[in-house]
Amino acid sequence: MSAEDHHERLMRRAFTLARKGVGRTSPNPAVGCVIVSDGVIVGEGWHRKAGTPHAEVHALRMAGDLARGADVYVTLEPCAHFGRTPPCADALVAAGVGRVFVAMVDPNPKVAGKGVAIIRKAGITVTVGLCERESRLLNEPFVRHVTTGLPFVILKSALTLDGKTATASGDSRWITGERSRRLVHRLRDRVDAIMVGIGTVLADDPQLTVRHLRGRDPLRVVVDSGLRMSVDARMLTHASSSGTVIATTVAGGDRGEALRCRGAELLVCQERDGRVDLIDLLRKLGARGVQSILLEGGATLAGEFIRQGLVDKVMFFYASKIVAGEGRGLFTGRGAEMMADAISLSDVTFARIGDDFLVTGYPEHRCLPV
Repeated sequence: MSAEDHHERLMRRAFTLARKGVGRTSPNPAVGCVIVSDGVIVGEGWHRKAGTPHAEVHALRMAGDLARGADVYVTLEPCAHFGRTPPCADALVAAGVGRVFVAMVDPNPKVAGKGVAIIRKAGITVTVGLCERESRLLNEPFVRHVTTGLPFVILKSALTLDGKTATASGDSRWITGERSRRLVHRLRDRVDAIMVGIGTVLADDPQLTVRHLRGRDPLRVVVDSGLRMSVDARMLTHASSSGTVIATTVAGGDRGEALRCRGAELLVCQERDGRVDLIDLLRKLGARGVQSILLEGGATLAGEFIRQGLVDKVMFFYASKIVAGEGRGLFTGRGAEMMADAISLSDVTFARIGDDFLVTGYPEHRCLPV
């Protein structure tokens, strides 16, 4: 095995550890760390929850005195500032490690190279960029939020091969198979919030909880410009550890007070064309620490998000089925009139999920012409 392959193998082990914290560390990134002495892993750790020790600290505790002179592999630059925990860069220097391999520099302005500088100033060799792409993918919500203040928006949908999300009668249960549905609930467990429009709530009365596996419910966000949500909606009456936020342009009144009494939080947003201004909504959610949003419906809301260039990632689950006639599509509203104006996806991947196919990609961040 070449030296490069050796280093990549150990960094990928650090990524395996980091993934254990995905969905639990917000507003911090998910980070993994591996410490190696004489070719043997002597310390491992990952960041488990915001406010608790970081990955490097767990790995150093496990390694003990064996950390002196050892190689350290960490998926993100060690922090250099005092937050709820002390700086990890200082901890690595104090432990006397020999070399540090960093996947990527932390985009957080509070760090942004400062951690690497501290370690190098102590005379320790630091190599940056090993498996950098994997690091960006692992923490794409963190990177988006810390650099823009906005949450990372994932548009998810189940579709037939002819692009229908439901039949003409509105029936959509079930388009995809059980394995795809379990994956969606795993996604819900890992995001900070799940968002739907009021049309979906009125039509389907969803719970928006994590089922089919053990996990935690994300924050539920309903875009309801005119405050039409029923006080008897299941997401208000179903027991859940997460809250429900209703984004609206209406200050309140009797309906607002009744919804508050049911435990809902009203988030009054700026108005755009008679509806909630989605950019203002994202800014408000980002300001309260929401880093990732799973956008699940419906067609009106999805159309507005994609047309305004607010979708960061799409995850489309295609079932091996054809409606073969009229049915409901993923988007409503005006789309591209010329193929040259269609939104392109980059870094597209395909995966087989049971009998279904998952297409993942990243839309261009631009608005469609109106």
